[in-house]
Amino acid sequence: MAQKAVQLDRETFSCPICLDLLKDPVTIPCGHSYCKICIKNHWDIEDEKRIYSCPQCRKSFTPRPELLKNTMLAVLVEELKKTGLQAAPADLCYAGPEDVACDVCTGRKLRAVKSCLQCLASYCEKHLQPHYESPTFKKHKLVEPSENLQENICSRHDEVMKMFCLTDQQCICYLCSVDEHKGHDTVSAAAERTERQRELEGSRHNIQQRIQDREEDVKLLQQEVEAINGSADKAVEHSEKIFTQLICLMEKRRSDVKQQVRSQQETEVSRVKELQEKLEQEITELKRKDAELKKLSHTEDHTQFLHNYPSLSGLSESTHSSSINIRPLKYFEDVTAAVSEVRDKLQDVLIETWTNISLTETEWMFYLSLPENMTRAGFLRYSYEIALDPNTANRYLLLSEGNRKATLVDDEQSYPDHPDRFTGWEQVLSRESLTGRCYWEVEWRVGVGVAVAYKNISRAGKSDECRVGFNDKSWMLYCSKYSYYFNHNNVYTPISDPESSRVGVYLDHSAGILSFYSVSDTMTLLHRVQTTFTQPLYAGLRFNCDMWSSGESAEFCELK
Repeated sequence: MAQKAVQLDRETFSCPICLDLLKDPVTIPCGHSYCKICIKNHWDIEDEKRIYSCPQCRKSFTPRPELLKNTMLAVLVEELKKTGLQAAPADLCYAGPEDVACDVCTGRKLRAVKSCLQCLASYCEKHLQPHYESPTFKKHKLVEPSENLQENICSRHDEVMKMFCLTDQQCICYLCSVDEHKGHDTVSAAAERTERQRELEGSRHNIQQRIQDREEDVKLLQQEVEAINGSADKAVEHSEKIFTQLICLMEKRRSDVKQQVRSQQETEVSRVKELQEKLEQEITELKRKDAELKKLSHTEDHTQFLHNYPSLSGLSESTHSSSINIRPLKYFEDVTAAVSEVRDKLQDVLIETWTNISLTETEWMFYLSLPENMTRAGFLRYSYEIALDPNTANRYLLLSEGNRKATLVDDEQSYPDHPDRFTGWEQVLSRESLTGRCYWEVEWRVGVGVAVAYKNISRAGKSDECRVGFNDKSWMLYCSKYSYYFNHNNVYTPISDPESSRVGVYLDHSAGILSFYSVSDTMTLLHRVQTTFTQPLYAGLRFNCDMWSSGESAEFCELK
């Protein structure tokens, strides 16, 4: 155990470069220690790169660190020297099965730390020193240890292959260039490496860009997942509340029906009991009367019979049987029928509602299947030809191109009075309503608001109730040279600049989807709305009166 401790000390105080006991030890910023002369020579070679590294951990330093003596290490090394022991190479420095061995070492070889492309040999730290110290090796190229150095030797001429044949696309030596590759287009291997390195960097740039794009896609999909989960959780929560309210209402109605039936039951039973008691009293009275008459009939005294007969012969008024209303088994059949009718109607409503929920789910699945980068050809399947309605156009808008184009002008147009006309804001709506899936494109100049609105949006005056995008009856994407934003119900949302002066609009009315795209070679999503549309929509245009400028125009494109 003592011997093992001594061996540990020897390894600890050995210089990793010369493998001898530290001489004038210094410690560099990463914490590793070296002989002052060893690390100085090592960094002198790296002067050209102006980046100085630790031979052990490869950590780099800029600028070159100042070398200060490690006093404590120096004292400990002197104490170790007094024992008469010399440092030996550590076992960890010997080459293992996975390491490149030093080509100079004899016997058990140390692990190589560098390979020389000129010498075509690999060296351990000790045998590498001449490359650091001797000017002869100053221009030799040192690389990380490699077992494939012989691949740099021409098998035909036994020379280092420092050239590259562009004709045959292979590395060659100088003799090859004047022999079998004579007349071929050749360059130095270094020059070809530079060119290939440039191509490699270009490929890496493209790969990194694609990685970035895919990461953005993953991020968007994650946001989509969060949106789906949030929407689903909200739907479940609201559904639970609604069904709970519905169940509570059903429980209350059940309790009311039960209470009404029991109350009516009590009333009817009480009525019948009262009549029953009355009849029972009459029966008792009749039985008593019958007994008296029977007794009188057996009287033998004629005088006594005649004297008592008048008082016993009269009968009290009898309860007529027609006053007894008997409805066997039919007292509450009307209640049962009414409840059954409610059940049937509720079943019909639930079945119809569930069908609507299923359809909504189908539309939602279609929405999820619609990619952000869907091609324009995909949208054109739902193209819709938009024509503007002159009866809605503000008098400072000139319609042309078959009512597909609107231009802001200085002179008031002579449109006739009409209740659908926008009188205060420079706006116009389409002639036909939009339902189902529709797609259209608008080419704009200077600036325009591309919008959709319900027919019942207010028309007269300059209030926000008439202004497209500033109420709950309209949605608008505004594009100009100065700003780009989305407005609904007077909520302002800034968006990224469109990439072109053409805006595509996709509407899926039943699914509640309204999307705006920048149209160029690709479709770029600018803004998307997910809501519930309660009425048919009308396409529209709004010109910004705050930036009054005649010549602003927008045209609904003919899509082919």
